Amino acid sequence: MKYSHVLWDFNGTVLDDVDVGIKAINVLLSRRNMKTLDSLEDYHAHFGFPIIDYYRKLGFDFEKEPYSEIAVEWVAEYNRFVCGAGLCPGVREAFDSFRMAGARQIIFSASEIGMLRGQLEELGISDAFDEVLGCDNIEAHGKTEIGIEWIKREKPNRAILIGDTQHDAESAREMGIECVLVACGHQSDGELRKLSVPVFETLSDAVKYILAE
Repeated sequence: MKYSHVLWDFNGTVLDDVDVGIKAINVLLSRRNMKTLDSLEDYHAHFGFPIIDYYRKLGFDFEKEPYSEIAVEWVAEYNRFVCGAGLCPGVREAFDSFRMAGARQIIFSASEIGMLRGQLEELGISDAFDEVLGCDNIEAHGKTEIGIEWIKREKPNRAILIGDTQHDAESAREMGIECVLVACGHQSDGELRKLSVPVFETLSDAVKYILAE
């Protein structure tokens, strides 16, 4: 295998939590008598990074409510629903394939690192990763800077990022590494195919591509 390191996005790539995200945001919208998201397609039409812009598209007014307070409220609702979420299809098999190929595997997420480590423990997959990269806050502004610092420190021979959003592709580009996207997470196939990276319908197809490189 040509890749020395495989970086994994977490939400929507490892953890199958798209429905959880929709339920959580709909609670916040309902409390404010705002229009809720009525389908996956509706969610995909609004979702994006930075997350603060996603909230703006939904109609939140940060002059009335600070984004920091809304973020706390959303995390509380997310945590209430996420206990029922499992791994995305093919994740365990992918972990095993990359391990057998000798690659180091890293979780690379915009989630708060304490929350992230807790989720990995609950899912029973902490041992799958050589390193966990996350944020020091819950506001999900992005993870690119964390990735750049990791690149400077680790100096990987050849790394690739597996993700499910435009932000994953942007982070990989800024880090100077390769990227593949899976179109079964938080952004639609149509949006992902506008980007200059390989896009696959399933994680299994993405893994085959990476192992064949």
